[in-house]
Amino acid sequence: MPSSHLLFQAPGSFPTEYWHTLDNGKTQCDLCPRYCKLKDGQRGLCFVRGCENGEIRLFSYGRSSGFCIDPIEKKPLNHFLPGTSVLSFGTAGCNLACKFCQNWDMSKSRQMDALADQASPTALADAASSHDCRSIAFTYNDPVTFYEYAIDTAQACRERGINSVAVTAGYICEAPRERFFAHMDAVNVDLKSFNDAFYYKLCGGHLEPVLETLQYIHHKSSAWLEITTLLIPGENDSDQELHRLSEWIAEHLGANVPLHFTAFHPDWKMRDIPPTPPETLSRARAIALEKGLHYVYTGNVHDREGGSTYCPVCEELLIERDWYQLREWHLDNGHCSFCGARISGHFESRPGHWGAQRQRVRIV
Repeated sequence: MPSSHLLFQAPGSFPTEYWHTLDNGKTQCDLCPRYCKLKDGQRGLCFVRGCENGEIRLFSYGRSSGFCIDPIEKKPLNHFLPGTSVLSFGTAGCNLACKFCQNWDMSKSRQMDALADQASPTALADAASSHDCRSIAFTYNDPVTFYEYAIDTAQACRERGINSVAVTAGYICEAPRERFFAHMDAVNVDLKSFNDAFYYKLCGGHLEPVLETLQYIHHKSSAWLEITTLLIPGENDSDQELHRLSEWIAEHLGANVPLHFTAFHPDWKMRDIPPTPPETLSRARAIALEKGLHYVYTGNVHDREGGSTYCPVCEELLIERDWYQLREWHLDNGHCSFCGARISGHFESRPGHWGAQRQRVRIV
């Protein structure tokens, strides 16, 4: 399908590529492993993709719930241009049904009129450039659901030297996966659990497609990969599961893929579960390090040690993080200043200075 960012029109239904007509007259969406089978006028589980005149169309193209400039570490990405700013935005809808969703007001939205902000891919790229953002992030809800909009925006950004970042659950089919990640410079995949029963019961999906996506990104794309696992007390925080998760990453992705363990807080349909204790995150980090992973972080809690980067060879502190504020910096063009070891990631000679601030942006 040709690039469309030069042909932007007012938001409405937008043609998509990955679908086919079934013998019973329904149309199947082939973007993600849900394979929604729809009659005319029906929407898929994501709600923003639906069947119109026998075709699957996207109904959130060009529409957003708002735009903010964030630190790149908030995505979270700790090894991709630390300290720089990123223009972040999302739309509505999600192709999973996580009961613990912490952005449910956007990802579960069925009110398209709530997407009050509008911007073409070109306008987004121009805004990122004019605000000196090094990257743009497709986040808040999963960019797989607004696949065409994200790709067109990434193309417009690449023409201006701006990086594209996808924050995603990685629930996508093989053919669209290849095309999508070819346009991304960095990705954070939300690996929600290492248990298929968890995915089925709490997310309405399955684990295997996510593992396939992780391996594809790391081994067959040029995008930088980091992983986040939200630890929910009593659901996915057992030592056994943490050992299995860490072992799989070490074996199938290698020791240099950063892993973030973040704290759950009661939300959406799981308000009866207590917040994750900081000790749980520290325990998870210790297990992953014991399994040989080099870069393991804690998030959503104040933990300087768990948020900082250390050399896997000499164990010296390389990047000190206090929340999203960078303190000490001991990298020399991506190498440890103490022993010279190469540190995996995308680093510049000096860190950015955006800090922890968050800035709302209006795009016209």
